[in-house]
Amino acid sequence: MPRRNALRKTCAEIVNEVRQSLRVQSTHRPFTPRDGHRQLFGSASIRDNRPPSAFSLHAQSFDASDSRPGSGTRLSPLDHKPTFSVPCDADNPFKALPKPPTSPVKPRRGLAGAGVRARLLRPGSLTRLPPLEGHRNVKEPLNAGPGQKQLSAKQLSSTDHTAGYSGPVKPGPHTTASERIVQSDVDSAVRPKDCKEDSTTEPERGDNKGNKEEDAESLMWNNVIVPLLQKLESAAAGGSEGSVDRLCDLCDRLHGTLAEADMLGRRCKKRSGILRTLFRLIDLNYAQLNMHIAQLCLALCVSGNNLLNICKLIFQISRTESNDILFQNNSVIDSLLRMLSNEHVSASGEAILYCVGTLKFLSGNTEILRILLDKSFICVAQKLIQKLCVVEETNLPIAGHILVQLTTILRNLADLSDSRPLFVSFSILPALCQVLQQHCEDQDVCMNISRIYSKLSSYSECRLALAQTPDCYQLFLELLSKHHQKQDLIVRLLFTLGNLTAKSDEPRLELFQCDGCMRTLLRLYDIYQRKDEPPHTVVQKGASPPVRPQVADDVLVKLVRVLANMCIHPAVGPPVAADTACIRLLMETLELRTVEESEELLVNVAAVINNLSFYQKETSAIKHNQLHIAKLMLKLLLSSSTGAMLEAVRVYGNLSHYEDVRNFIVRNKVHQFVVTLLDSKSNEMCFSACGVLTNLALDPPSRVCLMVEGASAKLVDCLRDFGLGDWQLAGQICKAVWNLTGGSSEKVLYTEERESLLEMLAAYLDEEEALNWTDNKDLRDFHRACWELEFLPVAQKLMKMLQSADLTA
Repeated sequence: MPRRNALRKTCAEIVNEVRQSLRVQSTHRPFTPRDGHRQLFGSASIRDNRPPSAFSLHAQSFDASDSRPGSGTRLSPLDHKPTFSVPCDADNPFKALPKPPTSPVKPRRGLAGAGVRARLLRPGSLTRLPPLEGHRNVKEPLNAGPGQKQLSAKQLSSTDHTAGYSGPVKPGPHTTASERIVQSDVDSAVRPKDCKEDSTTEPERGDNKGNKEEDAESLMWNNVIVPLLQKLESAAAGGSEGSVDRLCDLCDRLHGTLAEADMLGRRCKKRSGILRTLFRLIDLNYAQLNMHIAQLCLALCVSGNNLLNICKLIFQISRTESNDILFQNNSVIDSLLRMLSNEHVSASGEAILYCVGTLKFLSGNTEILRILLDKSFICVAQKLIQKLCVVEETNLPIAGHILVQLTTILRNLADLSDSRPLFVSFSILPALCQVLQQHCEDQDVCMNISRIYSKLSSYSECRLALAQTPDCYQLFLELLSKHHQKQDLIVRLLFTLGNLTAKSDEPRLELFQCDGCMRTLLRLYDIYQRKDEPPHTVVQKGASPPVRPQVADDVLVKLVRVLANMCIHPAVGPPVAADTACIRLLMETLELRTVEESEELLVNVAAVINNLSFYQKETSAIKHNQLHIAKLMLKLLLSSSTGAMLEAVRVYGNLSHYEDVRNFIVRNKVHQFVVTLLDSKSNEMCFSACGVLTNLALDPPSRVCLMVEGASAKLVDCLRDFGLGDWQLAGQICKAVWNLTGGSSEKVLYTEERESLLEMLAAYLDEEEALNWTDNKDLRDFHRACWELEFLPVAQKLMKMLQSADLTA
């Protein structure tokens, strides 16, 4: 016997998924307004010690030495003990000061470019920096790298490893030659080589090659870079608007020249001169120029205080929306992303904060948002989240500040359909759950992540990834309990839970089985249940402030939806139906609200009651309150809302299994309204109305009432209008007609109705005519399933009865 394709559903499975008695509820996603102000934290934020969004930056804010070593790696010490010669003239210690080598593995001997220094030290020149003499207050690597000589203890003691730049220090009469050598190189963090004149220095291997490289770099510096720096000075002195374009062009040329000469990063030995020139240009205060400066400074791999101030400078530019265009055609975004990947929170936390803050502002621009996606920002974000989740406790505040910015960018990216597979593939959704666990007290972080989840959980692949995250349901419940007064957060978490429980049984059961699930949900329900209070009520000290009506309704809409979806599971529905506190709150909502002011809420409450009324056990609180609920449904049935009417009819369809409710319906003439609904153009409305009529027709007195209202004729018309395209509805109509006839004991059909019904049944029972009206295979399979299971048995039974019995009224 061939195996059935596991992916192909049986007829019973297909029918069971459609128009089931237990219904999933949907609702709109909470609206998130855009913050019109570009600042690190919103106006509603209550963070402690938050960094400022506004500040002043000037040339003196920067440190031209920027002497931190380019690598944070601790190098192994050399085995030999180095010796240093003293080649310089004691009367003139600056006469022949050496220059730093191009590469630490290629030592050089000799001195070049002495004439250049004279030009660079011209009084009043922007290019006066750096004096080649160097500075004391720099950081030197404790261990030398390959090709370098290790510093002696005496030399190490002369180097300040903690202080920032404090200006050039001229060696005094007690300064030793070896100390002057240490002072001479502040940019590359490489120990300078001995002077050329020192005949006692032993030649080193690779000396010729090193000389050639040094000569090439000196030529590039003297002939190209120095003239560019001088032109920058000259253009800056002009001070006109036209000079800004000239300065930007010169910065681009300088950037290109350094790149071609392989002098970007920390490889350029005289980079402090370049940096000093660039930093002074910042005082001109032109956004376009500052972008070029920042771009070049990042390419030169500034560090420490300079990195922070460059990030602040870029942040300052990005606060003005009209400057967004400055970020679209350069490498600044690439440099910022590279920085986020390489820097550590413990060392550069504040710089990372302003870097991510800049990207947050820019992500509000749809074009730049697309650029961020194309440049793999989600991958960068994943790595940054990993680093932020392992920071030490002392760095938790700055980590929280960074996460506020980062999660805002992710929230904006979630709007792009192309981003959703990346959120899944880079495991962002589980990573954000880890963030929630660590920063559960931070309302700003929790709020942003809840917005991400509320957006992405509407899509199947993201919903599945989140549903498979361990303990996410328990985490959400804990956040609901902890932040129960934060309405914006609550409504988004509930919306996410509603999405997770909308399509699958497993999340419904997993959520229900979480510790304190119903207790948490019902506590929230009670808090946001808006009860009539006397005006000018004074809030007692320590009590929660009153909740605005619209906010309360929005929370309850999402909460009730979770209950409606969750109780679809057969192991969840009966205990929820037996929960008297839950049923009391649902009935209370129906009593307190009107359809006009709270339509969506009342429709959802009716949906929960409909789902719970499906479980007709003796312990059901719905069963014990059936008449009260039937009365409350009249408010919905008689309203002008089609949705409210439909849900009320569905509830009557389940409750009309009880004789007391059937008597209530007839006594209050609800049956007249239900018969009228058969004229509706809606399949769903007709189907629900037929369900009520099928149950009412069980009682002989009710059959007479229905016949008087012309129910049989309307049922035949419904079968003609909808039967061929909706076999479930056709089957339900046949059941209602069968019950109206009392199984052939009642004469309820006129002659033309009987003949019309027989003609339709004969046609509908013809498989070829009934099922081959469409070429869509999936649709044809579905209709065959409904036809075989829902229509065929009852239609054959009804047709046989019509042919054998005289039912003519």
